[in-house]
Amino acid sequence: MASLRTLVVDDEELARERLKVLLEAFGDIEVIGEARDGEEAIERIVDLKPDLVFLDIQMPGCSGIEVAASLPAGSPIVIFCTAYDQYAIEAFEVSAIDYLLKPVSRVRLSKAIDRVRGTRDAEEGIENAMRRVPPARFLGKRANRYWVIPRKSVLYFSSEGGLTQLWTHEQYYWMEPTLTELENRLEDVGFYRISRQALVNLGGVAEVVPLIGGQGQVKLANGKSLDVSRRRMKSLIEQLEKG
Repeated sequence: MASLRTLVVDDEELARERLKVLLEAFGDIEVIGEARDGEEAIERIVDLKPDLVFLDIQMPGCSGIEVAASLPAGSPIVIFCTAYDQYAIEAFEVSAIDYLLKPVSRVRLSKAIDRVRGTRDAEEGIENAMRRVPPARFLGKRANRYWVIPRKSVLYFSSEGGLTQLWTHEQYYWMEPTLTELENRLEDVGFYRISRQALVNLGGVAEVVPLIGGQGQVKLANGKSLDVSRRRMKSLIEQLEKG
């Protein structure tokens, strides 16, 4: 069996070192890196593409919950490792496979890793681990910083040169997930794909303008206009009529 490439994320150096020592006892765990906060965790996950992440929850910048909620499909398996028990429900809502309380014992850690192994070996389990509930917030990057953006503040997502932009009323941010990944996660919470280049928040649509040839445009609450493809126009009207 191939090693589980693992990232350790915690804002306390002693906590990271202790966990890495405990993980040395597992022959199929390979610690490939560590991060000190949520922003660095996102960067490491993108760069290193680990199989497994041990993720603290309360950290400077953005929390571990926010990090996990922002990860695209096909992301690493997440085990939360925290001193606080009140975040367990949120942790499992973002598809964490386990929730460990500090100080972590060897026995409890072993059970968590066994669960990861079982998930990894079972194709159905892997798909379940990747499945994400609709995120309530996103992480977007701008000016070399990560920002937490509530879902209700998002007007639309667009694709620019193969990269994804998140647009609010006043600003845009760069994101890792593709429009297709976002569409799959947000289709039940009021977002609709109007073209290959744009996914809009239906709550931010102020006007729909039909054009010759069956195409159209939407005008958003901030005055921005976006093209609607011919094959999406009728369905968009139907979605808006549903309310």
